[in-house]
Amino acid sequence: MTGGAAVPAEVCAVVLAAGEGTRLRPLTERVPKALCPVGNVPLLDRALARVAGLGLAGPDRVAVNACYLGDQVVAHVGDRAHVSVEPGDPLGTAGGVANLRDWIDGRPVLVGNADAYLADPAAAPGPDVAALLDGWDGHTVRLLGQSAADPAAPGTFSGHCFTGFSLLPWRLVRDLPVVLSDLVRALWRPAEAAGALEVVPYRGTFYDTGTPADYLAANLHAAAGGVLVDRSATVTGRCVESVVGAGARVDGDVCRTVVWPGAVVPDGERLCGVIRTADGSTVTATAHG
Repeated sequence: MTGGAAVPAEVCAVVLAAGEGTRLRPLTERVPKALCPVGNVPLLDRALARVAGLGLAGPDRVAVNACYLGDQVVAHVGDRAHVSVEPGDPLGTAGGVANLRDWIDGRPVLVGNADAYLADPAAAPGPDVAALLDGWDGHTVRLLGQSAADPAAPGTFSGHCFTGFSLLPWRLVRDLPVVLSDLVRALWRPAEAAGALEVVPYRGTFYDTGTPADYLAANLHAAAGGVLVDRSATVTGRCVESVVGAGARVDGDVCRTVVWPGAVVPDGERLCGVIRTADGSTVTATAHG
């Protein structure tokens, strides 16, 4: 698997995109979290590009689950992947995988969170997480992780924080119930207790984009300290360390700000450390780093 070689033929991928993104509200009141843009690319597209970089593409090899504002996710994915729409409320990370049992059909599963922003300057999307599959015995649970500031903090695994991707053997997926449940308690912690969980280090940058602060930080990282402006946007004002989306118009001044597609910053307005949406909402965020 090193060097970006293709994954074994039997592995499939599931991208989790059903969540409500409650911590990101009001950004997610009209747009599902998975479709929120980072660096002018919807998070879901970043996840699909990453698994495609491993050779996993198309509805036979990749599935996406949807629930909250699911119609938008279904329309956005199109025929690029199999889509599993969960009825009622989201089933959680484990329930969402379990709901795809018939599609998975005996295969090991690479599970990715759509809201995980990953970027490694030394490797393209896909090859940057290839170590997760390299030398895998097909029996253990593997997590992609980074060293935690406090190795003993709750939510860590072998002193690491989870960074959005896991590898699960079919024997564990097969028995998951289709109920509201999460992978941490249903599979990861039991595997850890049995000595059957491995953490594979991720050397790049990771944000889970779950809060406005982390969402803004991910966008600023994607802009690499500069300005990222979609070619269809219009900028006549001052723009510093910001991301400006498709069809947006910036006549005022923006600094360390994300201007969503179709959003407007009128002349005379100054924005710093915020996200401006197409409906005119302004969400304050303090970026890390």
